[in-house]
Amino acid sequence: MFAELMPLLRKRGLIFTISLVEGDTLRATVLPQKASDTEDSSVTIPLAITGTPEELDRDLPQQLIEFVGAHLQLQSTLASAKAELESAAKAAREDARKKSSKPSTATIPSSSSVPSAPVTPEPQRAPEPTLFTNAGQSEMPAAQNQAEGAA
Repeated sequence: MFAELMPLLRKRGLIFTISLVEGDTLRATVLPQKASDTEDSSVTIPLAITGTPEELDRDLPQQLIEFVGAHLQLQSTLASAKAELESAAKAAREDARKKSSKPSTATIPSSSSVPSAPVTPEPQRAPEPTLFTNAGQSEMPAAQNQAEGAA
């Protein structure tokens, strides 16, 4: 059982407790400690296994192997993610520094160098009838004029 804990013990301290739950049921708890104050708290997630002494004798070593493996994998993943983030931040800072130190090469053409096209006004059109206008109103005077002219 302690041989399974050695890879994790090399990285950090562990608190190992065994307590009686009730009857013949025991609870074994392994609580990893932070190696430094700046370390992420996710590496201190405990392992708690409950069972009879026979079950713990049989299953605890395998559970410890899996726990230590997952814990070391988590540490490795956190370390590589942190390294990638630091690298990306460094590259972004360098890119920003390069962009800010380069003189601007973009030029805006002056208004005198742009040829101007003559502006021709659009012919005015009669307004289109809408739902709110009475189409008969605009034709009414013409119809009255025709009626008056015929009379």
